[in-house]
Amino acid sequence: MSKPDTAGWLKDLIGRAPENPARFDQALTHGSAKAVNYERLEFLGDRILGLLIAEWLFERFTDEPEGKLSRRFNALVSGETCAEVARTAGVPIHLVLGKQARDDGAADSDNVLGDVMEALIGALYLEGGLEEARALVRRLWGNRVDTQTSAPRHPKSYLQEWAAANKRKPPEYVLTDRSGPHHALRFTVTVSIKGAGEASATGASKQEAETAAAKTLLEKLTG
Repeated sequence: MSKPDTAGWLKDLIGRAPENPARFDQALTHGSAKAVNYERLEFLGDRILGLLIAEWLFERFTDEPEGKLSRRFNALVSGETCAEVARTAGVPIHLVLGKQARDDGAADSDNVLGDVMEALIGALYLEGGLEEARALVRRLWGNRVDTQTSAPRHPKSYLQEWAAANKRKPPEYVLTDRSGPHHALRFTVTVSIKGAGEASATGASKQEAETAAAKTLLEKLTG
């Protein structure tokens, strides 16, 4: 397999050649490959992404209260959404992974891809400032904001509302399984509402599994 043209891809991604290619290489590097990896840049990029999405929603949805803005925000900055954006942008082929991590499927892990997308935002912020980071986020996330016709209700909140409306006890979440290597852990959670039903789901984090389980149970309860 030929080596991917990461330099050309980065130029297309950010609109110019990086001034400090090593920083972007770091953003694409998993801890299984090198001691210097994306984790610090991901820490920064996570905060930059949050600021830029919050700013964007505040400007775009001028009449919405805080609660609706928060639901939009949480959906747009979730690890799952960041991973989807990374896949669409072509990140997986450019990841630098150790052999074991690659064999274990880290190149398609929501956790890894979401973190790397945030690390790339952090790298661009350090090099080009907030304006360039904003331009990248608005280009990559644009369609997702445009297609949010209403503030999404989080499945866990919706399920709790359903339980209250139907005079049931609140949903209970139980972690039933945890497996896989450290960089690609899989969590299975079962949610139940006494007297109504239960459902299980698996995700790359406990929170992701809980959300998926809640969504599955809602589908059973509401048809």
